[in-house]
Amino acid sequence: MEYMTTAPTSPGAGKPRWLTDEEQRVWRAYIDATTLLEDHLDRQLQRDAGMPHVYYGLLVKLAEAPQRRLRMTELAMSAKITRSRLSHAVARLEKSGWVRREDCPSDKRGQFAVLTDEGLEVLGRHAPGHVEAVRQAVFDRLTPEQQKSLGEIMRIVAEGLQPSEAGADLPWLR
Repeated sequence: MEYMTTAPTSPGAGKPRWLTDEEQRVWRAYIDATTLLEDHLDRQLQRDAGMPHVYYGLLVKLAEAPQRRLRMTELAMSAKITRSRLSHAVARLEKSGWVRREDCPSDKRGQFAVLTDEGLEVLGRHAPGHVEAVRQAVFDRLTPEQQKSLGEIMRIVAEGLQPSEAGADLPWLR
């Protein structure tokens, strides 16, 4: 199709800056890889730990936090998810006994998510399998130089997407 092969134009020229053929190949490879990787990790954790990848990530963030606790808003921000999705996830993790909520004494509306001893034990039991899945899916396929490049590229992309203005439409504010 012509729209996919039209040469890019300069920003602000009023015309779309279509991706070049090479940019299109890179973009589609990125989309395919990230979709397949997320599915691979999600299936591994569902099979081995009975939880989706996003829940595992929440447990990791709580395990790394001081006193294994974070305010719900901080946890949503750290996980890059909506408050609604976090609330649902924490409710499921509470039902499993892996997380509990505590009221914030300094803010009547605030709550903490706290990783329980049982949650820490579950995380410790399933972390080795998850790390091996990550290693096999990503790091074992790349040279050390490629790993370094991938890290640098992803940091640049992530930093460029961090909003600089207050009031930005961020997932954890929705």
